[in-house]
Amino acid sequence: MLWNLLALHQIAQRTISTTSLRHFENKVPEKQKLFQEDNGVPVYLKGGASDALLYRLTMGLTVGAYSIYMLVMAAFPKKQS
Repeated sequence: MLWNLLALHQIAQRTISTTSLRHFENKVPEKQKLFQEDNGVPVYLKGGASDALLYRLTMGLTVGAYSIYMLVMAAFPKKQS
């Protein structure tokens, strides 16, 4: 029982205290240059095609949801009391 507890303690300590095996490249300076350059493109579209797709999808869903909301409000007007 004591050996199991010691083994568990070592495993818990080892997983917390060791560094990650994967090393990632720091891409922050590249992204800063991309987003800070003045090229006339709005910030929310500077990420490329994926940003443009997400922007269009978000705007389409927003306009669609608002249109449905307004149609429902027009179809079921409030009752006059």
